[in-house]
Formats: sequence, structure tokens, C-alpha cells
Amino acid sequence: MIRVMLVDDHRVVRSGLEQLLASDAEFSVVASVGDGAQALACLDESQPDVVLMDLSMPVMGGVEATTAVLARRPEIRVVVLTSFSDRTRILEALRAGAAGYLFKDSEPDEILRAVRAAARGGSPLAPLAARELLGEFFQRTRASNTISGREREVLTLVAKGLQNKQIARALGISEKTVKAHLTSTFQRIGVEDRTQAALWAERHGLTSA
Repeated sequence: MIRVMLVDDHRVVRSGLEQLLASDAEFSVVASVGDGAQALACLDESQPDVVLMDLSMPVMGGVEATTAVLARRPEIRVVVLTSFSDRTRILEALRAGAAGYLFKDSEPDEILRAVRAAARGGSPLAPLAARELLGEFFQRTRASNTISGREREVLTLVAKGLQNKQIARALGISEKTVKAHLTSTFQRIGVEDRTQAALWAERHGLTSA
């Protein structure tokens, strides 16, 4: 039996999911709540295997709730079920630890298969979500290939925690030039600050340089 928690602020959505899951003896809905805070409140009592999580909710949204749920119970599998299809939302959810990402217009059988797959350790993704992730991968790969050697050096030192003045001294360039390289690099790799840039550098193996 796969124990499922439903988290969505629309009661009609939860009702439809309850009926869908009740149609298959493999599933049991152990909780049905309207926001992330309520999900956390009944998490220990309900003991779900899989959480079907909406993203946009009052009090506590889906990304924050996913992070909180997994911090408390890392073995739980969270599958986002939402109407948001933009790349930013998808990446935020997956970075928070979601095991899968589905859309509310998915076919009923697709939702059942996704819950089943997540419970077994899989990572179910709607085709559109998968395409967005591939787009992000190729965009970052192209960025990695187009930044210059000097930009790589600056980014590597940022990832090692050096400030602009230290980077300038280490590379024998002006602090103004360091800032120019960082502005250009941030745009190329699609990040907004030094922390994100450091994480990007780590993922792309620059911290070992």
C-alpha cells in the first residue's frame, strides 16, 4: 500500500485526486490539506510515502513546504502537481528536493503511474518539464563553453571565496576589470550573485582548478 498525502489549496482538486487514488487499491490517501503548514502539522501522524504537492498556496507554498518536509522526513517522495510550466518554477521545485514534477492537466493514469514510480524511487517528470530541464542543461553547457579563460579564472577564485580585491591581486589585474569579468560571466551562465556563481562553478568542476 502506497500512503499518499495531498497538499493543495483547492478543495475540488483534492477531492478529484482522492477519488482517483481511491480507484486503485494500491493507494491510500492518509491526509488531504490546504497548504504546506498544514502538511507539516500532520506529517508525523499521517506517515505518507508520497506527497502530491501544489506550488502556489497561502501560508506556506510548495517549494518551502517541500524543503521543510524533506528536512524532517528525507525518505518521503514529493511529487509536484501544479499548473506552472515555466523553467524557473520547475528548477526551484527540483532544487528543493522534489522527486517529480507533473501538471494538473495530466491524464489520470499518468498521475497514478507517477505516484507509483516515485514510491519506488523513480523521478517522474511530465514531458514538458523534462524539455525545460534539457533546455536549462544545454543553455548552461553552452555558457560553460563560451566563457573566456580569464573569466574562468575569476569565477574559480570567486568559488574559492576570494573577494574582488583579492582576485585582482592574485591575477594582476585591476578591481574594475574583475567587476567587468564578473558582470559578463554572470550574464553568460545565468546567475544573479556570487553565491549562485560559486555553486555553478562547483557543478562544472572549476573549484578543483
